[in-house]
Amino acid sequence: MTELAQRTVTGVILIIFALGLLWLGGNGFWVLAAAAGIVMMGEWALLVGASDKQRLAQYAICVPIALMAPMAAGPGLFAFGMFLGAALFLSLVTAKLRLGLGALFIGVPMLALIWLRQGENGMLYAGWALAVVWATDIGAYFAGRAVGGPKIAPSISPNKTWAGLVGGMTGALALGWALHIWAGLPQELARFGPVLAIVAQAGDFFESWMKRRAKVKDSGSIFPGHGGALDRLDGAMTSLPFAALAVFMISAAR
Repeated sequence: MTELAQRTVTGVILIIFALGLLWLGGNGFWVLAAAAGIVMMGEWALLVGASDKQRLAQYAICVPIALMAPMAAGPGLFAFGMFLGAALFLSLVTAKLRLGLGALFIGVPMLALIWLRQGENGMLYAGWALAVVWATDIGAYFAGRAVGGPKIAPSISPNKTWAGLVGGMTGALALGWALHIWAGLPQELARFGPVLAIVAQAGDFFESWMKRRAKVKDSGSIFPGHGGALDRLDGAMTSLPFAALAVFMISAAR
């Protein structure tokens, strides 16, 4: 298979699997989020040069992840505090601040996504928060290929263009309005899509920068054609907290 075909097949399978568990919600969705978080924490340890502390880092976030289960405390301030505690623990015990920061970089988006799913209109809001990242990736890919043009930061990610960014923002906006028309997504969230597209692209650049520092092509090899879990979810890691904040503010204002 060509690289594009492999990426497409893997991406479609991942989206179908994720949406299926998202629709089920509850324990099934929490298990998926927990597994992804533990894998990403291991990949983060490798990217920050702490491969010898990989297992310790994964064990450290197991407690706050467990607290977010539907049968436990759930996503909230207590779980957030435990992620802060895991970050502090890893930073002090290993003397590696960047390793500790990984507990927050991975934990906060997980908390945001599970909070979105367990709230009112959870399927709609959590589905929008994830799908807007996918729409951004698709729009950016095709606009970048069709238009080309100046690169945003070629020393970090040589394939990312300004045209691709505009295409990603357009894709996010189009998805938001489609969900507004067909599923009742609030207009405020639909209009917020382009902002999330920019934040998602920033996450992509951040992970690319980390990989260049670590001198690796991918964060892992768990997904054929997509690399590791961080490679697949880098945009979601930065955009999910902002999506949850937008939903919280709009819900509070109504």
